[in-house]
Amino acid sequence: MNISTLGSTVRPYQSYVYAYPHKTAYRPLADRPALRELWAAEPKDALSLYLHIPFCEVRCGFCNLFTRIGAPEGLVTAYLDALERQAGAVREALGEDARFAAAAFGGGTPTFLEAAELERLCDIAEKGMGADLAAVPLSVEASPATATADRLAVLAGRGTTRLSLGVQSFVEAEARSAVRPQRRAEVEAALGRIRDAGIPVLNIDLIYGIDGQTEDSWRRSLDAALAWHPEELYLYPLYVRPLTGLGRKEAREPEAERAAEAEWDERRLRLYRAGRDHLLAHGYEQVSMRMFRAQGAPATGDEDYACQTDGMVGLGCGARSYTSALHYSFDYAVDMREIRGIIDDFVSRPAADFARAEHGRRMTGDEARRRHLLQSVLQAEGMAAAGYRARFGTDPAEDFPEELARFAARGWLDAAAAPGRLRLSPEGLAHSDALGPELFSPAVRAAMAAYDLK
Repeated sequence: MNISTLGSTVRPYQSYVYAYPHKTAYRPLADRPALRELWAAEPKDALSLYLHIPFCEVRCGFCNLFTRIGAPEGLVTAYLDALERQAGAVREALGEDARFAAAAFGGGTPTFLEAAELERLCDIAEKGMGADLAAVPLSVEASPATATADRLAVLAGRGTTRLSLGVQSFVEAEARSAVRPQRRAEVEAALGRIRDAGIPVLNIDLIYGIDGQTEDSWRRSLDAALAWHPEELYLYPLYVRPLTGLGRKEAREPEAERAAEAEWDERRLRLYRAGRDHLLAHGYEQVSMRMFRAQGAPATGDEDYACQTDGMVGLGCGARSYTSALHYSFDYAVDMREIRGIIDDFVSRPAADFARAEHGRRMTGDEARRRHLLQSVLQAEGMAAAGYRARFGTDPAEDFPEELARFAARGWLDAAAAPGRLRLSPEGLAHSDALGPELFSPAVRAAMAAYDLK
């Protein structure tokens, strides 16, 4: 994966680095290591638990998540049955000393499940895995159409502390352009139900860069979201990825494609800065390029979990798990037919099949250093070099001299940061989706480039 440029300017939107390495760098594990062995020597006192639900009522045009539209009769029950079998095998492999510091339900759309099915999902997390949902932060993703009062009552009653609603745009024409058919009145009604449910933290996801979106319409969406005083707001740049609805567009000539991409990059950056400044002016603090939190918002409660060092346990066919030596999951796909096949395989598996890792990537060489730096420096607060040195025995400037010098030369590093703290400047945060990929190892780049999209 070469870092592409427009003239002498690095393209700002290359890849959203939400996890490293990406699943496209995973490969089948020939030895299928036993989970019991993988987790035997791992610290397990502050794990994160993630349950993946691969169903949505509609698939947005920009979506490349592992999800399918709808579920034939009996498939949700079969999927929850498989989750129970997997939970039993994974819990046995972890041992009795495993403790969870955070939990999340994602997808897909977890609230695609009906109320009774959500109760069962919570039971799998609590009884199957031993996570105390009433005592740890629990984040759940939802869509406006599925945020019904009965589902929200279940989630609130089981300890949900954060509900993330995928709105993307309050402007109906923009929602249609992103292949996300929804009416603003339905979105507003869903937000009212969420507030009535009393879940402490509401997050609203918005997207900029949609075809036809202007600074004026972008601000209208921001103001519509701010009217609900959400504790968090995520501002996502639109990406058009292969095999998605928007990705199946008419091809342009190379020169016209480059010009269109340059214009789109400039427009997304302009909208990002406008959105950032608007939220900062309304009392929000910037946590990362995407995340903004209201000043005075309640603590999320997940301070005991550090994504750089603590393990993650994922249940479900789209979930990934992290140990210090191996990141693993099931096979990955974007194409709907491929996804359906992987889900069908998952629900037919016996419990014994869930006791081993099948797809993943071993964290050898300097990969752990790269992941630690990525996961830390892309946060607005930056990274304390002392914590990095304590873990690895080296300084980040020793391990990544060329990369850090390049970032500094571009003005991406905050020269006013306190001594010993590596922190991005406002422009560095704005270019997070270019900075992150530059820290990928050559081996991971090669594996991603060789991945056969499906």
